[in-house]
Amino acid sequence: MFEKFANLDERRLELEAKLSDPKVISDNVLFRQVAKDHAQVSKLHEAYSIHQQVLQELEESKQMLRDEEDEEMLELAKSEVVELTGKAERLELELKLLLLPKDPNDDKNILLEIRAGTGGDEAAIFVGDLYRMYSRFAETQGWKVEVMNSSPSEAGGFKEIISLVSGDQVYSKLKRESGVHRVQRVPNTETQGRIHTSTVTVAVIPEAEAVELNIPPNELKFDVFRSSGPGGQSVNTTDSAVRVTHLPTGIIATCQDEKSQHKNKAKAITVLMSRILDSKQQAQHDKISADRKSQVGTGDRSERIRTYNFPQGRVTDHRINLTLYKLDDIMIGKLNDLVDPLSAHYQAEALKNTN
Repeated sequence: MFEKFANLDERRLELEAKLSDPKVISDNVLFRQVAKDHAQVSKLHEAYSIHQQVLQELEESKQMLRDEEDEEMLELAKSEVVELTGKAERLELELKLLLLPKDPNDDKNILLEIRAGTGGDEAAIFVGDLYRMYSRFAETQGWKVEVMNSSPSEAGGFKEIISLVSGDQVYSKLKRESGVHRVQRVPNTETQGRIHTSTVTVAVIPEAEAVELNIPPNELKFDVFRSSGPGGQSVNTTDSAVRVTHLPTGIIATCQDEKSQHKNKAKAITVLMSRILDSKQQAQHDKISADRKSQVGTGDRSERIRTYNFPQGRVTDHRINLTLYKLDDIMIGKLNDLVDPLSAHYQAEALKNTN
């Protein structure tokens, strides 16, 4: 494994020189990529240097055990060997994790699409609950949430709501939220106290960057219409809502939340581009069937991933058999207790596959 770190310092200096190159500086896309590579190499270099230093200290403590005769010093050396051995093992695991292939989308912003599934009004209400949950989590991470399009429900909540979540490592943290979320609770309209089960689908789509897709204008069809609210009622007297269709694929995006047709058009294009890129990436992933079969819960949007049981205050993630009795905390955005174990699980699975 450590052979891969042999030229790290040389590579780091090479990237630093590129960051000062006027040609690189003038190319925004290239500069961002070089800066990202430099940050990654610097992180690897620092971790490797610390690991090597700990190994050297460990060898010195072991040598003391072999040479030292004073009982007090021997006890001190034994204690240091135990401590440094554990530290070296932890640092080696960190290095292995840093060497795992990176998801190219991890640094991207996302489109978070939440839609009501089965369960009628209760499903729509839970769409609103999940949107608030993710929005509050975004606040704790310092992210920005911007609604791109929404379809309110008469009973409250939304039939669907699509938002752009932007910030640091958004896709990396939320990519495993894609799938079917099941809710079990007693609706407000239920007079006999019966528990109803409803479902909501969540799709986490990496935002497409302009350089990733080059779509000719003649492949796009634009339609404008009046914005509508719950029950189809018109909420706007002008044709400000925009629907854009990518003719070759039939992929559609709609935006009606802004009063300006221009703003709705810009948002609709952002959503459309991301959906087209996501569609292409999904097709590529599907071709690698063996890789997908070796993983559990890869983010398939038809897969039931989580159950929120309100009577018991319980949330269960079915992919890793994790059950937490802190539903109230989860629903106000304290998602780290779910997100972190999921990340650790899939990192462990990836490490197994590299051995």
